[in-house]
Amino acid sequence: MKIETKYQGTVEVSTEQHLHFPVGLPGFPEEQQYVLLPFLEELPYFILQSINTAELAFVVVDPYAFFADYEFQLNEASQHALQIEQPEDVATFVILTLKEPFKSSTANLQGPLVINMKKRMGKQLVLNDARYKTKHPLFQLMEEDASCSY
Repeated sequence: MKIETKYQGTVEVSTEQHLHFPVGLPGFPEEQQYVLLPFLEELPYFILQSINTAELAFVVVDPYAFFADYEFQLNEASQHALQIEQPEDVATFVILTLKEPFKSSTANLQGPLVINMKKRMGKQLVLNDARYKTKHPLFQLMEEDASCSY
């Protein structure tokens, strides 16, 4: 089927690509059908695109590509709701807020998207973990304090 997208115009997607979010995403409970599209071939960015609403699309990324120590526990209720049988069936993404310049962009580490890729079902979690922010800098500042000498 063909769908209209926010960033890529009209694209062809198969029903096997559809992702079902049974309760939608926070703020968009009626939007339950999405597709994950590559954003830029050479980068780890994707678009979570609503199948029904072209304007509803989120730039997402695998958080582990940027935050190697990112971790959270998926509770039993979420595992059951997503019908997760094997850990390798699960993919995790976080929604980005793109800013100018791009290096100022942020990631929502408090609200990871957990997707059972085998069953094609997803859910956005809301973590209560003080280590993570909704606007966590995507690129850690690597600048040393110029006033310090070692």
